[in-house]
Amino acid sequence: MKPPFLAALLLPRLPFYYGWVVLGCVCLAGFARQGPAVAVLSIFVVPMTAEFGWSRLEIAGAVSLGGLMAAVASPLLGPLLDRRGARLVLCLALLGTGFACMALSLVASLLGFYLLFCFARMIFAGPFDLGLYGALNNWFVARRARANSIAKLAQLSGLVALPVIAQFAMNDGGADPGGNWRAGWIAVGATVLIVGLPPCWLLLVRRPEDAGLAADPRPPGKDGTPPAAELQFSRAEAMRTRAFWLLALFTVLVYPVQAGVSLHQAAHLIERGLPALAAATAIGVFSASSAVASFAVGFLPHHWGPRGPMMAGALLMALGSAALIGVASAEAAYLAAAVFGLGLGAAITPLPVAWADYFGRESYGAIRGVVLAMQVVAQAVGPVLSGLLRDVSGDYTLSLIVFAALAALGVAAAAMARRPG
Repeated sequence: MKPPFLAALLLPRLPFYYGWVVLGCVCLAGFARQGPAVAVLSIFVVPMTAEFGWSRLEIAGAVSLGGLMAAVASPLLGPLLDRRGARLVLCLALLGTGFACMALSLVASLLGFYLLFCFARMIFAGPFDLGLYGALNNWFVARRARANSIAKLAQLSGLVALPVIAQFAMNDGGADPGGNWRAGWIAVGATVLIVGLPPCWLLLVRRPEDAGLAADPRPPGKDGTPPAAELQFSRAEAMRTRAFWLLALFTVLVYPVQAGVSLHQAAHLIERGLPALAAATAIGVFSASSAVASFAVGFLPHHWGPRGPMMAGALLMALGSAALIGVASAEAAYLAAAVFGLGLGAAITPLPVAWADYFGRESYGAIRGVVLAMQVVAQAVGPVLSGLLRDVSGDYTLSLIVFAALAALGVAAAAMARRPG
């Protein structure tokens, strides 16, 4: 497949590996991906419910439904990614997200909101995940973990910036926190299109072989032995391996913990008697520690592989969940949140690397698409399970015990998930 025109002009002139240009495109697309993120939607909850009289449950339902739609679509999109590359997938995702977000400024009914936001949320959970990591894993082998960590940090920066952009547009820089929510959606959609679409359309190349290049080679072993050859599995071949199902098991064990603890953490801390400000600060500690771990795991020695960080991350998630049970002070809450956040970043960031390292680049999209469906469903289960157990027992203790146990089982799954071959 021929590179885009501008990329073809740049390729012979650049004094460095073109994969870094691809990483830049992925970072900008990952920043723009956050348009329909829950943190962005949270800015619109109060003004939209005030205008239309919707319940919070009705708005939250769009998040879950969009995720379930992604679970259906992801296995179908994976083979398209392998055939046509990430450029097509990401450009369509950016166009769909940008226009859907801007169209949300026109909604006048709950049905209209569901049609647009569920569509955007489906793109967020499916095509974006496949396209972003498919592009990186095609271009990077030896430095795959580092590239994925940098891309993850860019996505987190979008999660910080886009709610601010939306809020500023809503109140036009003034003091009214509700303001014109319709202007906020227009600003979010325009940011998605302006930041993400041009670089992906003009510069993204499917894989290094399309440009006459080779992916960065694996380094030799510590004793100077030649690096292991890159494995290449089809989806059917991968699904016949023990490693596939152990990585899938790790995914469905840790993602309910991630979603369940993240959503209900503040409510649990407030129920434990902490002031709302302390609970909000603990969320900030959790987010910051997760970002630090996500970035740091990319710079671990390559020969360590993804299993070590995944095991350590799941263990820290288990310890952090258990530590949240008995918090009685702000300091204890900050410590538990930091431990859980470090574990989350360390456990989840290496997963796309593991799939590419274990099964190769040729069928990454098809393989990852199957597991992404499991991941999205697992994420949807976590908050529901936590809320249900809280309603049954009266507090979040039982749900945190369950989450600690799931994360501990994740340690065992990661330990057994060895690279096939």
